[in-house]
Amino acid sequence: MNLTAVFALLTGLVMVFATQAFEGGSILVLIQPTAFFIVVGGTFCAALLNFNYATIQNAFNNAKAIFYKEENKTIKVIDDIIQLSYYARKNGIFALQNVLSGVRDNFLSRGLQLAIDLNNPQLLYDVLSAGISYEEEEELISSRVFEALGGYAPTFGVIGAVMGLIQVMSNIQDIRILGTGIATAFVATLYGVGLANLILLPIAGNLKQKTREKILLKEVMLQGIMSILMQENPAIIEEKLVAYLKFHHKNNSRT
Repeated sequence: MNLTAVFALLTGLVMVFATQAFEGGSILVLIQPTAFFIVVGGTFCAALLNFNYATIQNAFNNAKAIFYKEENKTIKVIDDIIQLSYYARKNGIFALQNVLSGVRDNFLSRGLQLAIDLNNPQLLYDVLSAGISYEEEEELISSRVFEALGGYAPTFGVIGAVMGLIQVMSNIQDIRILGTGIATAFVATLYGVGLANLILLPIAGNLKQKTREKILLKEVMLQGIMSILMQENPAIIEEKLVAYLKFHHKNNSRT
C-alpha cells in the first residue's frame, strides 16, 4: 500500500471539511447529493463522449496502481544487462539463447531474442524504438483521460451552481431561504474544483510520471541490448547505462 498517496488524499478531504467547521459552518451544508450527481455525472458523461468506455475503464484500472507500491526494477535490470553482457562477450551473442529463459523482464527478453535473430544493430534499434514509442503513446492515454476529467469537473461545478441560483432566484420572495439557497448552489462549484484539483489532476500527473519511469527503463534496456549486440566492454556498458539513467532522472526532476 502506498501510504503517502492514501494519506495525501484523506488529509486533503479532511482539511476541506475541517476548514468549514473552524469557520463555524455546518459540515452538512457541504453534503449535497444533487450537486454531486451534476458534477460527477456530467463529468463522466462528457468523458464518454471524448473517449470510449474501454479507454476510461483502463485508465481507472491503471489509477489503482497509484495507491500500491511497485517494486523498483531499475537496478535489477541494469545488473541483469551487465551479467548478460559478460556472458555474451565470453560465449558470443548467439549463446544468449541458452539463458533467455532466465530473463524475467519481457521487453529485455524479447529484445535479446531479436538481437540474436536479426544480428543487425540498425534494424534492431528501429524495431525496439518503434515498440517503445507505441507503448508510451498507449500509456499516456490514461493520464489524458484524467486530465480531461479534471477539465470537465470545474465546468460542471459552475453549471450546478448556476442551476442552483436559478432555483433560488425563482423563490427570491422567500428571504428566509435565500442565503441558504445561495450557499447550497455554490457547493457544486466546490465539488467541481475540489474533485479536479485534489483527485483527478493529481492522478493524471502521477500516471504521467509512472509512464516516464516505464519508458525510461525500456530506453535503458534498449541501450543495453544494443551494446551487447555490438560486443561492447561490460564495464563501459555499465557506465553508459548508469549515466543515461542519471541524466534522464535529472531532466525529469526539472519538468
